[in-house]
Amino acid sequence: MKKYILSLAVVSLFYTQSDACAWSDPDYDYFNLFTQTIIKDKAYLPFLHNYSSRFYGGYNSALIPDDNVETWKKFFNNQLSYSETQNLVYKMSMNDLNALKNGNPTNPLLQKLGTGFYQKYKEGIDYLIEAKYLEPYMSINYIESENSFYYDRDANRKNATALDYHKTIAALTSLYNAARNPEIKQRYGYQLVRLNHYTRNYYSAVQAFKTYVEPIKLKGTVYFMSLDQLAGAQRGLEMNSDANWNFFQVFMNSKDRKESAFVSMKLSDTASFSNIMKRANTNEEKNMAYFLLGYEDFNNPIPMMEKMYEINPDSEILKVMAARSINELERSYLPTYYYTSEAQKATTKENSTDNTSKGTSADSTKTEVKEEKLSFWQKIVRFFKNLFGGSKSDKKGDNAKADQSDDELFSNPDRIPFYNRTGYYYDEKTQDFLNDLEKFTNKTKEKSKDEYWQIADAYLKFLKKDYKESSEILNGIKTANPEYLEEIKRMKVLNDIVSQPKIDADYEDHLMKDYAEYFVEKKVEKDTATTDHFDYYGEVPSTADFLKDVIANRYFLQGEDGKSFLMNNKLSDLQYNPNSSLVKSVEEFYRKPDKTQFEQQIIAKNMDSVGNIDAFFNTIYGDRAMRLADFEKAKAYYEKAKSFAGIPRQNYEWTEKNGQTITPKQYAPSEYNGFKNISNLVFGHNVWESFGSADTESMKAENYTDFPFIKTSMDKLELADALIQLKKIGNDTGEKAAKANQLIGNLLYNTSILGYYRQLFVMDIDNSNGGKYDFWNTDRKNPYKYYYKNFLDTSYIEPDNFDLSINYYQKALKLSSNKEEKARILFQMASAEQGKYYQYEAKAPKDFDYSDPKWSEKEDARQKEMDNLKNQKYRTYFAQLKAQYSDTETTKNLMGSCSYFNYFMR
Repeated sequence: MKKYILSLAVVSLFYTQSDACAWSDPDYDYFNLFTQTIIKDKAYLPFLHNYSSRFYGGYNSALIPDDNVETWKKFFNNQLSYSETQNLVYKMSMNDLNALKNGNPTNPLLQKLGTGFYQKYKEGIDYLIEAKYLEPYMSINYIESENSFYYDRDANRKNATALDYHKTIAALTSLYNAARNPEIKQRYGYQLVRLNHYTRNYYSAVQAFKTYVEPIKLKGTVYFMSLDQLAGAQRGLEMNSDANWNFFQVFMNSKDRKESAFVSMKLSDTASFSNIMKRANTNEEKNMAYFLLGYEDFNNPIPMMEKMYEINPDSEILKVMAARSINELERSYLPTYYYTSEAQKATTKENSTDNTSKGTSADSTKTEVKEEKLSFWQKIVRFFKNLFGGSKSDKKGDNAKADQSDDELFSNPDRIPFYNRTGYYYDEKTQDFLNDLEKFTNKTKEKSKDEYWQIADAYLKFLKKDYKESSEILNGIKTANPEYLEEIKRMKVLNDIVSQPKIDADYEDHLMKDYAEYFVEKKVEKDTATTDHFDYYGEVPSTADFLKDVIANRYFLQGEDGKSFLMNNKLSDLQYNPNSSLVKSVEEFYRKPDKTQFEQQIIAKNMDSVGNIDAFFNTIYGDRAMRLADFEKAKAYYEKAKSFAGIPRQNYEWTEKNGQTITPKQYAPSEYNGFKNISNLVFGHNVWESFGSADTESMKAENYTDFPFIKTSMDKLELADALIQLKKIGNDTGEKAAKANQLIGNLLYNTSILGYYRQLFVMDIDNSNGGKYDFWNTDRKNPYKYYYKNFLDTSYIEPDNFDLSINYYQKALKLSSNKEEKARILFQMASAEQGKYYQYEAKAPKDFDYSDPKWSEKEDARQKEMDNLKNQKYRTYFAQLKAQYSDTETTKNLMGSCSYFNYFMR
């Protein structure tokens, strides 16, 4: 037998671990496009497919009818509605019913029914009065065992042993004998069985069933309520096979007791469903046993479904199995996130050698890296990699899936079924399962009268990218079922949009004209009867979310990165990964004239999160020019950004009274806000490397006497102007020119990934948030390959060019005649050279991965090779410093404050 899908037992094992690791809910990792709850028999809703809990919970429990309420409603000749009957049976007090019996009802419902209601239904009302008296006591008495130390049960809670057993048995027996209505008589028998069960008089419970319930030749709701109690007593007597069979009968014949009966079967008999199969005689019993076997062991449900089909192709539980199977496939084909290897290869260095070696304080940098939203299988892989160890940068396995170039993606969109398909846990076995399920569905839709199978077949065609045939099937379905009609409507929209290879202005108009409901956001109360629901993780991904992703991918493939970005992100999100090509594309969309209605209402609305948009863009462009040492261009951009009000951030506060409140961050007058209040220490050098300390502790100012234009505090425009003046001075000769070049080199180094002011030109407000400073590289100008949905989960800006600072230091070294200054300059050059090594190391390929049995020794050998390379090619200026300037005071001081430099100088 082929095994297409991981068994639920194994999945449960992993998700037990996942809870401990604070992983996300697996039922949020796909889009719920196929609505499982369209099955007609809502009693089976708990047995639809999910991973996060034992039973499916994405529905309104009121959809499952209460057998007892329905039976009472019928008893009262349908004079009461379902809700009125429910009120009478479960909510109305015993005093209210006694008042009705005495002819003076005060309850509005009973007054409406009139005093004649009691006379007409006297036996039923008298039973309800007795039942309401007993109900508070109807729970089994708890008996503590040696394993009960962890269980804190309320000792004062009522249970059946609080009743006078003999007196109650006598009263119920008398009432049973007096009753004339067979149904009411059987209800008293039910109470006798239940009382004996809950007082642990198990043998008496079995006898009560035989004496008081069975002789009443009724096999309705009350019988199966009693049978449920009998089975519980049989389990207490360790008559497990009989108990299991009776729970099975309850499962098969009740609507609202299926969950509890299923659990009871599991508790009664470890081989529960196999043993039931042996006792099944009728086709109905065999069909239900096959369902339970298939449900319990969901490796490959199709063989069980085939057996169920042979018995009854119109079986409702066969549709439940199909819904579960389709849901499993949907999780494989339609995960909410697609990841690329390049976005996963980040290796945060934070200059680990310097952090632990310079001075007495290690780097106290705080990191605020957003938790990645990983697919189920990515979490499993990560768990075992973390468990068994290994380098974060070891991603060769992922590289194998990231070989497509941009050209391939543009020229071969057929490789992308919806947006782009990556691993998730889609594989050939999953494809086999899809094919086999499609064959089964095709066969069943021809034999069954239920349109469900046509809808299922159309959906499987959709998963296989056969949008034309899927649409033809949908167009041919004739049904009046409102849930079916809603699913058909949704699937027609899916086929239309997903099959569209290019989104142009005409198609955007079509989207707004025909499908605006999927794209225009509106505040609505969620219908809890649908599959969409809320919990700790927020809202379940929806059809609208899926379609938004599809459109975002289409724009991405068309080269409209700005529109793709804004489908999933706000303009302010650019601050976290301000890479130039994407920013430029977003700006082009911002300035695009004559936007379509779709562009205006759906895309452009996401630009509202930034105050002055022009200043925002110009600040990013100015920052990039500064990192490229193009100070003149930077100044031109900063001239246009003078009204920049600060990087848009949020303050999150929580109080007992108001809960969490989110307000825009208000910058203090002297606080760095992304544009102003920059200290002149940015031209200085490290005293020690501690990013968490104040700049006055970590940095030391140079001598700025010859450069009065370097102010104590500057904005970016003033800073760019100061650099232009330094650059001009640096073109002369002499010590002043040498110092000017050194200051420029200092600024470029200090604002690089290794510098204390590394936040200055990457749209950040302080030097924490470590994810932005990853030492990883990519050959692509844009590391995103599919869309920008996971933009905030991936850190990428263009890497630093350390040669820029080194070049200025070279000029300073050449012009200076002061040996102490030369030593300081060489040390700064050596520090910048380390940055070049870290960049190389992050990009260096590996020809082995975690699965290699010799991973540890290969990793050690590789590290030794990298260390040799570092000493040979990336310690040029350290070697020069050691050879020519080891006798300087500067070098001696550096050896005292920087342990890794001291180690090198030995």
